[in-house]
Amino acid sequence: MRIHYRLAARFGLRRSRMVLWAKYSASQVISTAVSQIAFALCYWFGAAALWATVIAWIAGGIPNYALSRRWAWGRRGQMLPYAIIVIGSAAAAALTTTLADRAAQAWIDTRFWQTMLVSSSYFATFAALFVVKFWLFDHWVFAAPAQPLQYSQVRASPSSNDTVGA
Repeated sequence: MRIHYRLAARFGLRRSRMVLWAKYSASQVISTAVSQIAFALCYWFGAAALWATVIAWIAGGIPNYALSRRWAWGRRGQMLPYAIIVIGSAAAAALTTTLADRAAQAWIDTRFWQTMLVSSSYFATFAALFVVKFWLFDHWVFAAPAQPLQYSQVRASPSSNDTVGA
């Protein structure tokens, strides 16, 4: 038996959950690559860290939503929770890159190393949010709709004639 199946069995994971995790991971890798390249290019050519973050977030967000919705979960998600999560992620990245940019401007002389430091902070933000976003997407945005109760599942409330403890 392969090691990943043993680990999955050990932690009670079904094959479908492992496939979902793999698809989510792949979609994040693709969108992160697009986003990271956009950020590095914008910042290298003189955009402020905040604007480079916004441009990179938009560049990576488009494939991220399409891949998450259609490929990983295979269904439409709720737009408001999705927007809250991704805008919150972008705000965290904007704060991180702005602070890293200030530090880089103060301590590093060459544009190459400034770009490397600030780009690394952009990447680190999304790497840190990777698992959190998966959980939020899975439990909030793309959660399977609740099934309505069947008649056989509904229990009648006790009538006034029933006595408790008799």
